[in-house]
Amino acid sequence: MPTTTLRASELATPPKPPVPLLTRPLTSKELEDALRNFHGSYYVEHPFHKLMYEGKLTRRQFQGWVANRLAYQRVVPRKDGAILSNCPDPEVRRQWIQRIVDHDGTRAGEGGIELWIRLGIALGVSREEMEDERHVLPAVRTICESYVWFCKSKPWVQACASSLTELFAPKIHQQRIESFPVHYPWIPPEALDYFKSRLVQAPRDVKHGLAIVQQHCTTVETQRMAFEALQFKIEMLWSLIDVIHNAYKE
Repeated sequence: MPTTTLRASELATPPKPPVPLLTRPLTSKELEDALRNFHGSYYVEHPFHKLMYEGKLTRRQFQGWVANRLAYQRVVPRKDGAILSNCPDPEVRRQWIQRIVDHDGTRAGEGGIELWIRLGIALGVSREEMEDERHVLPAVRTICESYVWFCKSKPWVQACASSLTELFAPKIHQQRIESFPVHYPWIPPEALDYFKSRLVQAPRDVKHGLAIVQQHCTTVETQRMAFEALQFKIEMLWSLIDVIHNAYKE
């Protein structure tokens, strides 16, 4: 009988990361290089982002993106709190807690979440609509919550490894800073404040997170766990932008 082969959706999954087949533990440098080699699977390669940097997004698509991604911004300090609750090392906790401060600020009106809300306002979404999350899609919320659950339920070092998508984040932030004024002159300059802040914070976070993984992931088993964690985070971010992309297609 004739058979039909389903042609996979181009947007269904990110490009498969090059997970090494480990026959021995990698050296610290080899481990870092292998983690960095995941860059080709990062969601900067998603068609939505390609449209963004080519100047092809509509105002509505921009607004849908910023309103929905607030759900992710808000789970970041929660997942960091989960990592802290599982981490027995006070020195790690002293440094990791800065990530929560970066997002929440030390008082109302500060921090990365507030900057993201201001980005939404700059793109034409009211503060009320941003803060009450009325536009957040159910799938987006579920995807974001999966990240919190991952960091609650996995060993703390593996949860730290999932944060290493920050290895690739400066590129995406820089692209936004450079492309928005060129392609979207209606976006005010202050809308870029969040991305500028992450150009400073992300490299610091990478240095700390990478050092933790290099120190604690020294066996084949623990290094596989690190790769699995980074792959999970890559797939989570890809799923997030894929839902937004398909929900706001023009």
